[in-house]
Amino acid sequence: MAQRLKARAVDDVLGAAGHSSSEFEGGDWDPGYRTAQNGPRTVHVFHDGPGEEKQLTAYAKDLQETGYTVQHEQQPGGGRHRLVVNRH
Repeated sequence: MAQRLKARAVDDVLGAAGHSSSEFEGGDWDPGYRTAQNGPRTVHVFHDGPGEEKQLTAYAKDLQETGYTVQHEQQPGGGRHRLVVNRH
C-alpha cells in the first residue's frame, strides 16, 4: 500500500533538482511545474508552459531517482497530461 505523501514533499524534490515552479502572476501561469494533492497518498504534477511532454518526463526521472513511483496520465475527457506520484 502507498505511504502518505504531501505535495510539499514533491515540490521539495523537484526544486532541489533545479526545476522551477509555476506561479500565477499577471493573469497567467509562469512556465514550470505545479503540484496538486489528490488524496492522502497521491500527488499530481503538471507542467505549465511549452514542452509539456519533455518536462513531465524530466520531472518523472528526478522523482523516480529519489524513490517515488510515477505514472504518466492524461486527465479524463482528453484533458491535460500529468504525472501521478506515489511512494511505496
